[in-house]
Amino acid sequence: MDKTTLVLGASPKPERYSNRAIKSLLSKNIPVIAIGKREAETGNFRIRKGMPYDIGPVHTVTLYLNAENQQEYYDYILSLNPKRIIFNPGTTNSEFAEILRKNNIEVVNDCMLVMLSCGVF
Repeated sequence: MDKTTLVLGASPKPERYSNRAIKSLLSKNIPVIAIGKREAETGNFRIRKGMPYDIGPVHTVTLYLNAENQQEYYDYILSLNPKRIIFNPGTTNSEFAEILRKNNIEVVNDCMLVMLSCGVF
């Protein structure tokens, strides 16, 4: 199954967890789309900004934004119709989680990097 993953809150800085997530997903041959505050390159990978609609189907959205910064993306994420959203540590948002559940989107409160390393992604 194609698990195209949108990394929202992506950073080109190698020490950031979002950057590690991109690299880990790519190393496991999982298609990745990355959106950050600004356009950037990380290795051979492009981070986009804004809310691009030309990204194709998305299976999973993994969040690296705090609850306040997620608000502007609510409608955008819902429009992508993902199967699940992963709230990484520090991104938990009960308001958004409730909206997602009402739209039949699986909510996961976990660390995506740990999920990948344990094979439960």
